[in-house]
Amino acid sequence: GFDVGHVIVPTGAVRDEGTSYHYAPADAEVSPHPRALAAIDDTLTEAGVPHDRGLVWTTDAFFRETPAKVARRREQGCLAVEMEVAAMFACASFRGASYAQLLYAGDDVSAAEWDHRHWDQHQGVRHRLLDLALDAVIRL
Repeated sequence: GFDVGHVIVPTGAVRDEGTSYHYAPADAEVSPHPRALAAIDDTLTEAGVPHDRGLVWTTDAFFRETPAKVARRREQGCLAVEMEVAAMFACASFRGASYAQLLYAGDDVSAAEWDHRHWDQHQGVRHRLLDLALDAVIRL
């Protein structure tokens, strides 16, 4: 797993939710706009922010990250689970918007019990990432 606050840049999202299917044809994954993804990567690299890039798993089911599902998504190469990336990638693509996303590691749902890790108390991380996201937007 990742430490709280570690930055993850989704290069694609495995679709396990419903919203993205209203905006994009059925397929296993959706992707960010390449130019927006490059802007985020360049911004993080220039700022010296360590980050990982890769697939994420988007689900809209609260607390249904069962051990079997987590194992299957890890086998597919997913770095993290979250609830919005696939929908946002699909909607942005449908609307012709240059869009990518950056995430930070918060709680951990990969163990038998949910590990809250007090992710919500790391406001400095969220503020820093918002500043970096704005820098990436300026690059676009």
